[in-house]
Amino acid sequence: MGENNTSGEERPSKRAKLPAVVVPCLGLAAVLAGCLVAYLNRDFTGWVAYAPLSNQPFSANGAAFITQGTQAGLAVAGVGLLVLSFWAGMVAGRRAGSVRR
Repeated sequence: MGENNTSGEERPSKRAKLPAVVVPCLGLAAVLAGCLVAYLNRDFTGWVAYAPLSNQPFSANGAAFITQGTQAGLAVAGVGLLVLSFWAGMVAGRRAGSVRR
């Protein structure tokens, strides 16, 4: 026994703790940056018209209800949310695994 009275579990090194802090911070930064980009690229101008006598279907090439900048911002925010959910799953899995041992 001596001075080391641990139950055989090794403590994580500082190197292992670093990604545990960096990953959620990167995910949160991506979510905030994506939301900021989406908010700054919003566009409120536009109109909708109805053409009752045309026999052709309406096809607006390149038309979107949100701008491409907003779409990119929402995509970055989505990636950030995926990173945060992956990190939360890893933390929950580690806690559940340590209880069963």
